[in-house]
Amino acid sequence: MSTRELTRPPRLHPGDVVAVVAPAGPVPTELLETGLALLRDWGLEVRVGKHVLDRHSRLDYLAGADADRATDLQRAWCDPEVKAVFCARGGYGCLRMIDHLDFGELATATPKILVGSSDVTALHEVFAAELGLATIFGPMIATKAFVHDDKARDHLRRTLFAPEGVTILTGRHAATMVPGRALGVTYGGNLSLLAGSLGAGLAARPPERGIALLEDVTEEPYRLDRFLIQLIRAGFFRGATGIALGSWTDCGPMDEVRAMLEDLLGDLGVPILWELGFGHCEAQRTVPLGVAAELDADAQRLSILQPALR
Repeated sequence: MSTRELTRPPRLHPGDVVAVVAPAGPVPTELLETGLALLRDWGLEVRVGKHVLDRHSRLDYLAGADADRATDLQRAWCDPEVKAVFCARGGYGCLRMIDHLDFGELATATPKILVGSSDVTALHEVFAAELGLATIFGPMIATKAFVHDDKARDHLRRTLFAPEGVTILTGRHAATMVPGRALGVTYGGNLSLLAGSLGAGLAARPPERGIALLEDVTEEPYRLDRFLIQLIRAGFFRGATGIALGSWTDCGPMDEVRAMLEDLLGDLGVPILWELGFGHCEAQRTVPLGVAAELDADAQRLSILQPALR
């Protein structure tokens, strides 16, 4: 990733074929069926990976074997009819299955949309690094954030079908942490996954001028502190012109979380926006990764300078 935005795949249209895969944790059947029906209500033809409802024979936190989860993703991505690949849910498992992907073959496929968040951060990172592709950090279809949260689902739908209408992002609880404005390419995602990708040969090189996006869930402040120290020492923020912070659901008292983030990031000398409204939260905002944007911490907003998708 450089100062230039990554390749933006085409937007969706009614009648397009999309695929659903499960690269991480086990998928709840009822949420999956409802999520699939909602995608079909959008006018999409949906193909479901063969192993989406699998369970690992020994590890109950995985949706089947690593190689099988990777095979579903590989087949969906290389299918010339498929326009987008939706991840069913996060949890944990993307880091395990990446070694089973053939990026040489994936690179020959027509660029398409990758949708997911949380654990899917690992895929966002490696798709940026290996394919030079902008991706979509948004709710996953077999989760409550998609099935039961109308606002989150609608924001994702508009991003996918009419991205020029969702170029200004803000949140109900957005606030200025460090004032100022910044231009850069969006990068980042889930904090713990970004830290977990370091040293594994999977992380995308941060942009020379970038706006870092960070969020997490169910991590105590001291653990968030450790993840941030890892990123800082690895140079993750070396080219950052600004930072947009998302939600920190179930990460302990918010005043402690904010104090820790401000203590570690406040001296970087860049604008920082608190609680933009993406991540594991109600009315979750969908944010594109790998696109040019402007962060205005004073106005509490992130402006995508070109639509997320072509």
